[in-house]
Amino acid sequence: MREIIFDTETTGLDSRMDRIIEIGGVELLNHFPTGRTIHIYINPGDQKVHPDALAVHGITDEFLKDKKPFSAVVEEIIEFFGDARWIAHNATFDMGFVNAELARLGIPPILPERVVDTLSLARRKHPMGPNSLDALCRRYGIDNSHRTKHGALLDSELLAEVYIEMIGGRQTALGLNVAVTSGAGDAEAVLEEAVDIGLERPRPLAPRLSEAEAQAHDALIAALGSKGIWARYDRPN
Repeated sequence: MREIIFDTETTGLDSRMDRIIEIGGVELLNHFPTGRTIHIYINPGDQKVHPDALAVHGITDEFLKDKKPFSAVVEEIIEFFGDARWIAHNATFDMGFVNAELARLGIPPILPERVVDTLSLARRKHPMGPNSLDALCRRYGIDNSHRTKHGALLDSELLAEVYIEMIGGRQTALGLNVAVTSGAGDAEAVLEEAVDIGLERPRPLAPRLSEAEAQAHDALIAALGSKGIWARYDRPN
């Protein structure tokens, strides 16, 4: 299963007028980073960076002047994401901007069933919160000390680590089969808590009880009588 953990930085908060100025993404294959990433700064045209947004990500209008517009990088973005799931923290925000940019170019939107919102997943898993990216890094022991400003690629790398921990940690790739069917606002169906292992041993394990221990166990069960709860179960191996 292929997934892209991604993040965007924008000129402001309104996807109807503000624009994406940075996108970063990390590729996961079966819940492990492959080492492939995407990181692009984007010229927003006439739209200026709002001072409040500048305080968050530090990307200036001057820095963006020589960058390509979204129309010039959209094919690179679409090719990188391919048929993977789009995974973001507060995905409603990021996907609102992505789909607004696509709509300006007459490109069909990314459908909700291809999107996973890790904020909704975190709220379901940790209902008492807090569930910001920084808070989740602290919860899972992920070093984010170098995150002094928001940055699309850095935040994607941190979120990838958080996401892997939220779905069960590194053991999820050891032959486990996690069900993932999600829309951006439907974390109830993102990842089922139960993990379907689906593996069988080629031969049974050897009994762990010695014969003497087994006989002592049988004697104890007999002493408890027919009403004893242990009488309902087979002898453990």
